Amino acid sequence: MNRRAPDVGHVRLETTRGVIRLEMRRAWAPHGVDRFYNLVRHGFYDQAAVFRVRAGTWAQFGINGDPKLAQLWRNRTIPDDPRVESNTRGAVAFAFKDPNGRTTQVFINLRDNSANFDKEPFVPIAKVVEGMEVADALYSEYGETAGGGIRAGKQDPVFNGGNEFLKREFPRLDYILKATIER
Repeated sequence: MNRRAPDVGHVRLETTRGVIRLEMRRAWAPHGVDRFYNLVRHGFYDQAAVFRVRAGTWAQFGINGDPKLAQLWRNRTIPDDPRVESNTRGAVAFAFKDPNGRTTQVFINLRDNSANFDKEPFVPIAKVVEGMEVADALYSEYGETAGGGIRAGKQDPVFNGGNEFLKREFPRLDYILKATIER
């Protein structure tokens, strides 16, 4: 899980709504890109719910559907990276609870959020290069109720119950069916 990511890499997210392709740039956030690259490489995001979507604002995923695996990674943090890029539409960044607290959860900016998010360590690691319309279409009617934010402290049911809990309580959520590194 410690392999160095390529300087420029591509990720294919096959979702229940269609395909989203991302371009990672290690120069933007070396710690963040290396973490994301390795999680994708090992299948961590496969079958992960897109559990927190604010229509026109962001779409968040990154809690593994298996509670044991989700708990294993819950507190494995990486240090913050200095900001190189902004949280513009299509930028992908890690969510976090505390400074130097990024773990596995990431979000896609569905609009330009730079005015607010660039004041905090939401450092972009990638950008959507194809499928932004898919990201825009991810199910958003649950809003914050299917997992809230890390800081809100409302994610315990997701970590403890995994996809079984989410599918029972929030049956309309979309999922990352498979995340792969593209060559």
